[in-house]
Amino acid sequence: MTDKELADLIFPDIKETPEDYEKMYPKRNLKEGAVVSRFAPSPTGFVHMGSLLTTLIERKIPDETEGVFYLRIEDTDQKRSVENGISGIVQDLKNFDIKIDEGALSETESTGVYGPYVQSQRKKIYECYAKSLIERGLAYPCFCSPEELDETRKIQELNKERIGYYGSFAKCRNLTNEERKERILRGDPYVIRLKSPGVYEHKVVFNDLVRGKVVFPENDMDVVLIKGDGLPIYHFAHAIDDHLMRTTHVLRGEEWLSSVPVHIQLFDILGFELPKYAHLGLVMKIDEETGQKRKLSKRKDKEAAVSFYHEQGIPVMAVKLYLMTIGNSNFEEWLNQNPGHDYNEFKFDFKKMSASGSLFDLEKLINISRNYISRLTAEEVYENALKYTEEYDKEFNDLLVKHKDYAINMFNIERNQKKPRKDYAKYSDIRPYTWYMFDELFEKEENKVYEWQTINNLGEIKNILKLYLEKYYHEEDDEQTWFERLKDLSEELGYAREVKDYKENSEKYKGHVGDISMVLRVAVTTKNQTPNLYQIIKLFGKDRLVKRLNEVINK
Repeated sequence: MTDKELADLIFPDIKETPEDYEKMYPKRNLKEGAVVSRFAPSPTGFVHMGSLLTTLIERKIPDETEGVFYLRIEDTDQKRSVENGISGIVQDLKNFDIKIDEGALSETESTGVYGPYVQSQRKKIYECYAKSLIERGLAYPCFCSPEELDETRKIQELNKERIGYYGSFAKCRNLTNEERKERILRGDPYVIRLKSPGVYEHKVVFNDLVRGKVVFPENDMDVVLIKGDGLPIYHFAHAIDDHLMRTTHVLRGEEWLSSVPVHIQLFDILGFELPKYAHLGLVMKIDEETGQKRKLSKRKDKEAAVSFYHEQGIPVMAVKLYLMTIGNSNFEEWLNQNPGHDYNEFKFDFKKMSASGSLFDLEKLINISRNYISRLTAEEVYENALKYTEEYDKEFNDLLVKHKDYAINMFNIERNQKKPRKDYAKYSDIRPYTWYMFDELFEKEENKVYEWQTINNLGEIKNILKLYLEKYYHEEDDEQTWFERLKDLSEELGYAREVKDYKENSEKYKGHVGDISMVLRVAVTTKNQTPNLYQIIKLFGKDRLVKRLNEVINK
């Protein structure tokens, strides 16, 4: 029985040839140097922050070269796939404004002419190439059971030999085609393995975009190409898909670095041009229990899921800016020199990536987010807050809609100045920081916990507020005049006009103007820390201010 006859026995329905698929998926008509990259996740759950970092880069380098970025779903491990896994991945990318040029759009939809973009829908393509390798004597059916493979592994461990299916341990490699035919017709289960031409003592040298020159032993393992369920393993599907989809750059985690010799061998055997590889360092965090570095974990860390940032209302751009500081060591310096500039103006450089991995710092991300929001206009903050609360806080959303102009003016307090306010780090912060600005929330008795400070005697507080309303409140005052009147009020009640005067002669005064200002602040808002008090009072207007102060006076 010839190798071709064996291939026809295994794949009787495959009539296409590799040449047919070469014509079906021609080289892309792109300018020289254009990058074609892809995000190729498995539909096993949410997108991980490490994957988002990779995806940002995979989107950015085609943008810089007029190339193509596509989404391919690698679902050949059907047991790990979750329901609506593709839709979840697509939604995560949408939430972060990451646009795909081609690829899967949902479980049933896609866009682009190099599909299908879901591996389980490309079964015939993989079978075609597997059949071709069998015809060429470069692949064969392997009938070894899991128990036999486990026994081989135990022998290798006992003898301190390399673990794997190679050399004399590749029991099915030297079966005759007649023996193979007999076992196939008998119904014995089998997988298709590569008949590796490699020699372990030989070296494979390749240039990684992040790590530079990397040297490995040549692959001599007869790795599985097609599993018993008829679907390919990652190595085989990766080579075929990246070739036919004309991928030029493959970015992936460093855990795949050891697979490079297998991939180089497969690309060579299949006659494909090898793409450029960039193996990225892992995203790490400090474990709270051990104090040691470990990989950011989907299972353990809420911040590992990109959906966490959407739910918290952390701006998409803030997350991107933070991830770019992880991605390139010189990005933070560029950002500081170009505040407010579009991050796409920054030129990405693989040589500026860390090969050893990056430490994920949620506090630093929050700080970047706080700075980012502080540079937005009041109108932008309003629109973003409206969008966030529409999904996560309907009550507050209704108030923002009802009091649009008022809310925008509220967001504008301490915004258009050299050092703008930085109280909001995320849109979920806005309600806790501003609820007192809305009468509908302020009037709820459970919210009225007054945070009195140095002056906490209710009789003294009432005297201060009464005198302020009777003598020192003038609605038309500018900020300087308003504060001078507070000093006059302080002096009349035995408090120092200036804080420095109180510090020099504390026994002479009951307190100072800052204490008086604090009473007014807490009476108006219940809080001891707020943005500019004068601007709050100005925004309230006379009637609302008088109502709030009288509520304290009349308690």
